[in-house]
Amino acid sequence: MTPAARLRDILQLRFTPLFAGLPARTLNAISPANPARRLLKVLGYAAVRLVGNAFRPIHNPDPLRGATWLYVVSQNNVDALAFLTGPNGLSGAVPVAGQGKQIGRFNGTVNRLSLRRKILYYGQLPGVWWHLWRTEGRAAWRFFDLIFVAVGYYEVYRRALRHYQPRAVIFANDHNDDARALLLACRAESIPTAYVQHASVSRWFPPLAFDLSLLEGQHALDTYRACGPIGGEVALVGMPKADAFLNQRNTAPTVRRVAIAANLLDSTEGLRTAVTTLLTALPNLTFTFRAHPGDHRDFRALLTIPPDRLAFSDARTESVFAFLGRHDALVAADTSTHLEATLLNLAAFYYRFDGSPPNLPDTPADLLDDYYGYARHGVTTRANSLAELLAGLRTVSQHKPADLYRRAAYYCATLGTTAEGRSQEVARERLGHWLTVLL
Repeated sequence: MTPAARLRDILQLRFTPLFAGLPARTLNAISPANPARRLLKVLGYAAVRLVGNAFRPIHNPDPLRGATWLYVVSQNNVDALAFLTGPNGLSGAVPVAGQGKQIGRFNGTVNRLSLRRKILYYGQLPGVWWHLWRTEGRAAWRFFDLIFVAVGYYEVYRRALRHYQPRAVIFANDHNDDARALLLACRAESIPTAYVQHASVSRWFPPLAFDLSLLEGQHALDTYRACGPIGGEVALVGMPKADAFLNQRNTAPTVRRVAIAANLLDSTEGLRTAVTTLLTALPNLTFTFRAHPGDHRDFRALLTIPPDRLAFSDARTESVFAFLGRHDALVAADTSTHLEATLLNLAAFYYRFDGSPPNLPDTPADLLDDYYGYARHGVTTRANSLAELLAGLRTVSQHKPADLYRRAAYYCATLGTTAEGRSQEVARERLGHWLTVLL
């Protein structure tokens, strides 16, 4: 594989219509639309990461040589793979991330792979960029900063693999550029790889290419089949991170406490309008607002609402299951929190805070609509307007069904089986057997 083809594979998701069709505010936060700002981002990355990393020593808390690496790109990844560490986990399993990667509350405890030599591989940038310009057109210029950042990951990770010789690498993410670079490096160095799904997936993800993939349910398998040929073995194990909470399902016969979960795609004005409308129209209900852990927007306008009507949850410190456990219903747009809420028997409402998209196939708005298919497959109740959302909440405030959780069976393979609540055990046994065979 040529460097250009390899980088195209690493940046697969960045060159999809879905990514180009993200709302301008969201896309600009990832890659500025203004060319001058893109250049400043590149210069900042070169100074802080490429040059800066060379002067930052790395002191890892765990030995990496011969260990089983749990490669993470976020604190959600760490949470999803936590069951594989500690006394009940896999022997020799340690969390690993790239140098400088922001892992939230786990920044100080995750082991780091040095990126000091990444700067040495930027000689390939002109040729790689020219090839991508010829194959991807204007997208190569529009996302030049993302191409710049991705250069060198593959080479430094191959070097790290040769140095540490890990027993295997287990991933919780299959589409971030650094994770994909490590996957390709593992393939080149004949290091076994496994994947543990940590959130719902979409048809825009790259094809599965791990030696072993542990998926949550049939929906994930069907979706990955639509992404392309599946390599390696696949097993459906349910949702390991939900095990400890499935015996705490919400049994309230009516809805009194409503959770509102915002994601990075939701507009600030749409969120503000929805929150104020819900609180005004439903005075007998209490609400909690929770922003995405990576959302740095200023929601101070909501702080003027009396705390007995609107509380706040900090996603950086409170786990999603602890958050949902305090509520009877969830209102959100495109987030895997819907699935987790339904598993806990909350009444989940899919509501786009910017309004429903036009019914035009393959338009940017339509590509994002019901991204994980929860409304389409009956996991959530769709509300196409605030009036419909209010009507739905009023209905469940009178009666909330006791078996809402059954709606999640297509997404969680162990639901209703003898393995329900034992996904961690099932996944550990499957991974343990796989690792034993590798010896």
